[in-house]
Parts: sequence; structure tokens; C-alpha cells
Amino acid sequence: MQPASPAPPALHSPSGDGAAAPRADLEAAIDDVLPQTQCGQCGFAGCRPYARALAQGQAAINRCPPGGDAGVAALAQLLGRPPVALDASCGRPRALHVARIDESRCIGCTLCIQACPVDAIVGAVKLMHTVLAADCTGCDLCVAPCPMDCIAMVPVQPARAWTRADAERARRRLHARNARLAREQAQNEARLGAKALHHLAELEQDTVLAAEELARRRQVVEQALERVRRRRAAGAAEGGS
Repeated sequence: MQPASPAPPALHSPSGDGAAAPRADLEAAIDDVLPQTQCGQCGFAGCRPYARALAQGQAAINRCPPGGDAGVAALAQLLGRPPVALDASCGRPRALHVARIDESRCIGCTLCIQACPVDAIVGAVKLMHTVLAADCTGCDLCVAPCPMDCIAMVPVQPARAWTRADAERARRRLHARNARLAREQAQNEARLGAKALHHLAELEQDTVLAAEELARRRQVVEQALERVRRRRAAGAAEGGS
């Protein structure tokens, strides 16, 4: 993927040294410099985790192949570090590619849909999938999970660079996907919780089972409820961080 255009000057620390900026603000500023392809080539699970590691001084600035040399230079200026060459072990910049599914071989397993960080693949279980090329970031993450090896990364025609407008669109789609997943998880946990409570109420009315068996089943249901509560609490804490 070709390098994204450098971030606008407003994103840079006026002094060229991001150490004085509050960590959260610095993390956001770094994230604005990154290309938002969410490819993971940097070794982190997306652009924001890489930005967090950079803000905490726990990662090098040269681990983003999609950002290219321009991205390294922008990060160097923002963080007050000397520019360095891209780390070849992370990969190399390439022309913008998008995923393409050989629909004749697709079995509708949905593994590519689950892997796509920006919901750029549509389809349903046991039905053909297709890629929304305009929304694909070229991250390659859908290729490996495909059991039919029917996904290929193809160059965009006509060739063009990944732009800041592309990055902002990808960021919005990432946030929308994360919100959808959180909503679906909350709905599923609410369903499981309601089912467990209903089962607990049934046990309270049971007059057939022996006392020991009733106690065992109540314990199983209460443990399930506790797991749901812990997941909800963990999700609320993560959402508020």
C-alpha cells in the first residue's frame, strides 16, 4: 500500500516534542497520523493500540508499512524523535490493494466477515460473500482465515495512493463496527441472563427434584449469572476507559 499523506500540521506538537502533551491527547494525535488500515503489521492489534504503545514509549516509530516513510517522518516530528528507515521485518509499502472474493468458491462460512476490521465484507451464513471495494483498507486480514483460499488481494485500478480521507473513512467504519459488536454482545448477554433467571425461577417452583439436585442446579445457574455480570462489568469498565 502506498504511504498515506502526512498528517496536517495541526496534529503536531508545536515544540516538536510530544512528551509535554497529556498522554491521552498524545495517543489521539498519534492515531491521527496513522493510516487506519488496521492491518496489524506493526505487531499491534490495529492503529490505536500501536498509537497507545508509541505514546507510552513502548514501540518504535518505524513499524507501519502502510504509512511508509512519510508516516515515519510525521511520527518523528510529532514525538520529537529522529526519523529512521522502515523496519523491513514488518513488511514493505505497496500500491493500494483491495480484497476480492472468488464467489464461485465461497461457501459462506463468514470467517472473512469476522476478520474484517471495517465491515467491508457482506454476506450471510452459507450464502455468497462479497467485498465492498470502496471500504476495503487492504489489510489482508481476511485472506488467512478463508478455508477455501478464495480471497485474493488485487491492485486498485487505476492505481492511487491511500489518502487521509480514506483513513478517516476507515476510522469511522472501525468505530461503527466496534459499536455494533458491543451492542450484539450486550444483547446476547441480556438474553443469556434472562434465560438463566427464568430457569432459576423454574427451579424455585420445582417440587419433584431432590433437594441436593435442586441445590446443584441452582449453583450452576447462579454461576452462569455471575459470569454474565462479570462480563458486563468488564465491558462497562473498558467502555469508560
